[in-house]
Amino acid sequence: MAGKSLLFLILIMLLFTNLSFSSDGTPQNSSWFDINTLATLIVSLIFAAIIIYSIQSASKGKGIQIREIPGLKAIDDALGRATEMGAPVLFTPGWGGDVQRPTTIASMNILSTVAEKTAEYDCRLIYPTHDPVIMAVAQEVIKESCIKSGYPDRYRAEDVFYISSSQFGYAAAVDGIISRTKPASIFLLGTFEAESLIMAETGNSVGAIQIAGTDSTIQLAFFIVACDYTLIGEELFAASGYLTQNKSILASVRAQDIMKILIALFIVIAIIWATIDPKSAWWKF
Repeated sequence: MAGKSLLFLILIMLLFTNLSFSSDGTPQNSSWFDINTLATLIVSLIFAAIIIYSIQSASKGKGIQIREIPGLKAIDDALGRATEMGAPVLFTPGWGGDVQRPTTIASMNILSTVAEKTAEYDCRLIYPTHDPVIMAVAQEVIKESCIKSGYPDRYRAEDVFYISSSQFGYAAAVDGIISRTKPASIFLLGTFEAESLIMAETGNSVGAIQIAGTDSTIQLAFFIVACDYTLIGEELFAASGYLTQNKSILASVRAQDIMKILIALFIVIAIIWATIDPKSAWWKF
């Protein structure tokens, strides 16, 4: 342990030491470390330490609870309603995203839970998408969920399909599917743009329970008006931890909350410091 600590100190010293030499062997005034980025390094190390501490605390058995999220709690009710009515469930990730977007990844996490429950209940799950890559990923997610539920034969590859990359072409096609199949429950989770209200209003017109969520503050307003439940802000990204109760995911969510508190405190202190002139003597005793 002492040897590792010594090696770490030597590496730190090397970062701050001038190691560049000229052709005649004399040291030049240069460094591997930019002192102007020291604050960024310190903040990054603090945040990394918070994440590591939260994950280690969770692994030792310390319970972490996420507050109740109504939209995610309503998933069971929405799927149970579809099963009782013998109607399908429709899940769409929206038009505005690709498979690399955080909203799409969060949507896939929720899709895994929804697909597992629909397979268990023997309820049809329809997944139209605008992107072939998302389609391929969704097929694997749903197939794996069916296997996990114990009913691999209930996977229907034809219900996960590509429609169009055109925004309003995709919206019109999804509206047509909703009007024809009349799903009992609709999940609008992902990246949405102008097509959000079109889909939400169509789903509302057929009487479906709608659970929506996106990272667009503009489209959230439409979802709040037209849908039964809306995941606001980071509720969409915390969904996987909430649904699976995975300790690592819950720990990362907790670490993010601690970081946000620290950032808020820093902003308050910075405002106070900027308001009070350190050079003035009225506040000194």
